[in-house]
Amino acid sequence: MHLHIRHETLYTYAEPVNYSIQALKLTPRADPGQRIVTWRVTAPGERLDQIDPYGNLTQVVTLETPHRELRIVVDGIAEIGDGVGPAVPESDSLSPLAYLAPTALTRQNLALHDLAVRHLGRHPPSAAALMDLVAGIRDAVNYVPGVTDVKHTAAEALDLGLGVCQDQAHVLVACCRSVGVPARYVSGYFQGGHVGEVASHAWADVWLGTELGWTSLDVTHAEVAGARHCRLAVGRDYLDAAPVRGVRRGGGHESMAVMVTVTSGQVQQQ
Repeated sequence: MHLHIRHETLYTYAEPVNYSIQALKLTPRADPGQRIVTWRVTAPGERLDQIDPYGNLTQVVTLETPHRELRIVVDGIAEIGDGVGPAVPESDSLSPLAYLAPTALTRQNLALHDLAVRHLGRHPPSAAALMDLVAGIRDAVNYVPGVTDVKHTAAEALDLGLGVCQDQAHVLVACCRSVGVPARYVSGYFQGGHVGEVASHAWADVWLGTELGWTSLDVTHAEVAGARHCRLAVGRDYLDAAPVRGVRRGGGHESMAVMVTVTSGQVQQQ
C-alpha cells in the first residue's frame, strides 16, 4: 500500500524569537516492510542530518534570525508492506536489552506489573498473550483526547484510565519491561478508516526473542501494525521518538497548530 502523508506544524509567537533549534524525526525509518517513494521535509534555517543512537534520521534545524512563526511541512509517499518484518531492523545497532531500562515516562509500579502478569502469564510471552495484554490496556486506558499531555507517565495514565495513543503505548512498554520483556516506543502515521481518525500516531514494538524478533502492536486499534502504519522513529519512550522537539530564546507565549492527513492509493507512473 502507498500512503500519501502531509504533516504541517505551525508555531506562532507573541514576541520575536531570536534563536531556535528543532530536532525533527519526520522521515520514515529504513525498516523492513516500508520504503520511501518520495519525501520532503521543509523548514527554515540551517539543517544538519544525523542518525541518533536508535537508528532514527534526525534533522537538526537551527534558525538564528528573529522570527514570529515557524512552519514545518512534510509531504511524501511511503510504500508499506502487509506487516512489519519480524527481524530486528538493520538500522538498529542496539541490543534489545537496551529497551529494558525504565525511563521517567515508563517507570513501572505494582499496578502496571499486575496488569502485565494478569495477561501475559509466562515469559517469554506468546503472540496471543501479547494481544490479550493489548486488549487489556485498551480497556484499562480509554482513548480520550485532551486529558493527558506529553508529560504524563504510563502509571498516571493507567491510574486515570484515560489517555491517547502515546499513553497507551507507554503503558504497553512499561508492562512488558516490568516482566523482563524488551519493548520500545514507536512514533509514526496511521491511515484511518474514517474522517477524523488519528493520523499522527504512536504504538510499540515488543521483543519475542532471537527467532521471532520484534512484533509491532497498536493498542489504540487493537491490532498488529501493518500496511496502514508508517514508522518514523523508535526509542525508549516518547522523548526519544518525538517527531518535533526544540528549544528557543525569546518569543513569549507560543501557539501551535498541527494538520496531518494520511491517504492511501497507488502511485501514478509517468
